Formats: sequence, structure tokens, C-alpha cells
Amino acid sequence: MSISPNVPSPEESYHYEGGGTPRWITILFAVVIAGVGAMAYAGYSAQTHLQQEVTKAQDQNKILTAQLDQANARLAELKGQMDVTSQKIGMTQAELADARSRAEAIRKQQTASDQKLSEKIALAQKESEAQIGAVATDVTGAKKDIEATRTDLEATKSKLDRATGDMGVMSGLIAHNHDDLEELKRRGDRNYYEFTLQKAKTPQRVGPVQMSLNKTDSKKSRYTMTVLVDDKAIEKKDKTAGEPVQFYVKGSARATPYEIVVFDVGKNQLTGYLSTPKDAGSTPTAAAPAAAPPAKP
Repeated sequence: MSISPNVPSPEESYHYEGGGTPRWITILFAVVIAGVGAMAYAGYSAQTHLQQEVTKAQDQNKILTAQLDQANARLAELKGQMDVTSQKIGMTQAELADARSRAEAIRKQQTASDQKLSEKIALAQKESEAQIGAVATDVTGAKKDIEATRTDLEATKSKLDRATGDMGVMSGLIAHNHDDLEELKRRGDRNYYEFTLQKAKTPQRVGPVQMSLNKTDSKKSRYTMTVLVDDKAIEKKDKTAGEPVQFYVKGSARATPYEIVVFDVGKNQLTGYLSTPKDAGSTPTAAAPAAAPPAKP
């Protein structure tokens, strides 16, 4: 039998076993050591990577924990706000309900007030219509009264037109008070001088003449006075209020007399007016207090 060239002979095998450690064991040992080193490196690398991942995960966990805490705090705040809002909404609804109730009450009151006002207006209209009818009736009556008064005034004016003075001369219109005198002034038929004559030692000038009050009787509305004109004194004795007291003056056109009319006779005082013709000549000369004896009317 032939022996394979790759298989050592018994002598060679004995030589190898008796000569030291075979090389393959060394190689195997080296391979094992290399594998162990590789495995150790790989394990270290994996451990380092794992440590890094753990650290990163811890950091992320811390971040997530902080975010979770913030989220929880925010949720708690939102919950508190929601609770407050819910309470406010409840209060607002109650207030709205109260406001609606008040508005309804006010509306009812306003409706009642409007109805009462409408009733008052209707009643006032009826009363106004009644009053207007009464006023119309009164106006008609007033018109009749005015017409009657006007008739009376015309009659009175006619009587005044026919009044005769103390010298027997027909007088013009006679004023019985200040308002009547103003009306005569507006007519402008004569010159008018209103006066209040006091009893005094010194004569008082009235228009173009001077007058002196001698005595009065207020109970009987009678008086006595002296007129100083044309260098003479003319006494008018026991004259009556409303009576035209007449006297002539030199230069008066058509011998028209001057007239004195007294409104009121008081104690030591007369109130009235003097009227003179419009076309009177030169202003008469008033007599001095020590003039000749008074002429009789």
C-alpha cells in the first residue's frame, strides 16, 4: 500500500510531537486572542455607544419631564381659568336673565304709562275742544261787548264834544286820566301840558302860563286856583274835577280859549292838564304874583 505524500510518516509525526508546540496551536491561539480582542473592542464600542444613547435618553427624558411639568402646570392653569370662566358664564347668564326680567318689567311699565298718557291726551283733547267751544262763545260775547263798548264810547265822545266850559264855550274832547291825555296828544288837535299843582306861595309854571293853587276840597272834588297870564290874575273859584275851566289869552287865534281840566283833587294838590290852541300867536306873558286883583270868571 502506498502512503500519501501529504501525510507524515510515523517518524515525522514522532519528530513533531517530540520536538515542541505545533504552529497551528500558536496560530489558533493568536486567532483566539485576536477574536477575543475584537470581541472586547466591539463590546467596548457597543458599551460606549450604549452609554451615549443612555445619556442622550436621560437628557431627553429630563427635557420631556420638564415639558411634561410645564404642560401639567399649563393644564392646571387652563383648568383654573376654565373653572373661573364657567363661574363667570354662570353669573353672566344669571345677570342676563335678571336683565331680561327687568327689561320686561320696564316694558310693561312703559306700555302702561303710554296707555295712561294716551288716555290723558284724549281727555285733554276733549277738554280743549270743550274749552275752545267755550272760548268761541266767549269771543262772540266779547265781540258783542266790544261793539257795545264802542257804541258807549262813541256816545261818550259825542257828549264830550258837546261839553261846555265854565265860560259857556263848547269844549273839544276832554281827557279824564293820563291815558286819555296821551290819546289826545296823539291826535294833535291842540297843545297839551300835563301838571301836578301843589299848594305853595310861589306860582308854578305850566306851559305858557303860571298857576297857583288856593284851596281844595277832596271830598267834593272841588278846588279854587288862580291863573297868571297877560299881566293879570284870573281866579277860578269852586271848580269841579273834569270840568273844562276856560280863559282867554291875547293873541289867541279866533279867540279860542285856553282850557284847564283837573283829573284828581287831593289834599293841597291838583292833577290835570292845560290845553292851548295849535295856532296860538305869541307866547302870553305870565303875570307876577303881585298882579292886579283877580278878574271874575
